[in-house]
Amino acid sequence: MTTLHPLRRPLAVAALAALLPLTACNQDNPVANEGEEVVGGNVGADEAVTEDLKITALQLAYPEDGQWEEGEDVPVYAAIANTGSTGDRLVEVRGDDFADAELTGLDGGSGGIEVAENDNVYLEPEGPPSVLLLDLGTSLRSSQSIPVTFVFEEAGEVTLEASVASSPPDRATSRRRRTPPPRTDPSAV
Repeated sequence: MTTLHPLRRPLAVAALAALLPLTACNQDNPVANEGEEVVGGNVGADEAVTEDLKITALQLAYPEDGQWEEGEDVPVYAAIANTGSTGDRLVEVRGDDFADAELTGLDGGSGGIEVAENDNVYLEPEGPPSVLLLDLGTSLRSSQSIPVTFVFEEAGEVTLEASVASSPPDRATSRRRRTPPPRTDPSAV
């Protein structure tokens, strides 16, 4: 059996300690590995229309009573990201599971939604711009989805699965509001 010289033992331990963090760096990194899902990303569907124009976080609003019934109008949540040097315009939203869609632009007018160059547009029911799917042709509950096609004036069209949100959007924020802020001064009561 061989033993290390007493002075070499601390050097061997130091070398081993230096190598351990390097082996941890070699573990899989989903952000660096293109195509792998990263936990904690957008809730809804994401899809590129072109290299510069993408629809992200697409969801249908959560129904107040737990289910969207046939014939109801359903609000859409999404973000449209334009990283290009030219603007575009969302001119139509269509699908087989609803009769039509109402598009409300930033100015509150109908007829389309401008997506400026190098900008993001957030579709939310609370105000313009917004998209409302009219006369739903099927009933939907939380996490069920329907295909929705977005048509752009220049970029063309893309179809995504739009799923119903799993909970109301303000449920998480209302929980945060009830949590008192941490105290910094222990004498303050």
